[in-house]
Amino acid sequence: MNFRDKLIAWDQLPEWRKRFRDSGKKLVVTNGCFDILHLGHVTYLENARNFGDALLLGVNSDAAVRGLKGPSRPVNSETDRALVLAALQSVDGVCIFEDKTATKFLAAAQPDIYVKGGDYTLETLNQDERRAVESAGGKIILVPFVPGKSTTGLLEKFSRL
Repeated sequence: MNFRDKLIAWDQLPEWRKRFRDSGKKLVVTNGCFDILHLGHVTYLENARNFGDALLLGVNSDAAVRGLKGPSRPVNSETDRALVLAALQSVDGVCIFEDKTATKFLAAAQPDIYVKGGDYTLETLNQDERRAVESAGGKIILVPFVPGKSTTGLLEKFSRL
């Protein structure tokens, strides 16, 4: 499959999800900015993928990343970020969403399993996101990060060059 074919337009996500659900397979979903792809990301994504039959990523739009990370971000455009992620073997689909939170994305994606990084707990996770997953019958799994691997850390290192 061409990695570009893994991009799912927002308006096509419900139909994509329906086809996947009809196949009887378990869908794992996660989301993030994924601004500069690094070992922490790919390890996290591979771990997430291992919880089901396919992995769908929600990628924050450029406007959402600016709102979350500040005016100097993202470093890479939403299309570039989505396509690089789509090229990963562990990723089965990528959808860009406009909001700073993933609530609407999760409501549309209806994950069987929603994976978040270990810096969250069920209590610190956005509770609207949690309700969107759990109300559709999904389960939330928290996985550890790779220590010392972060986009923020990379950007700080670049600034010292």
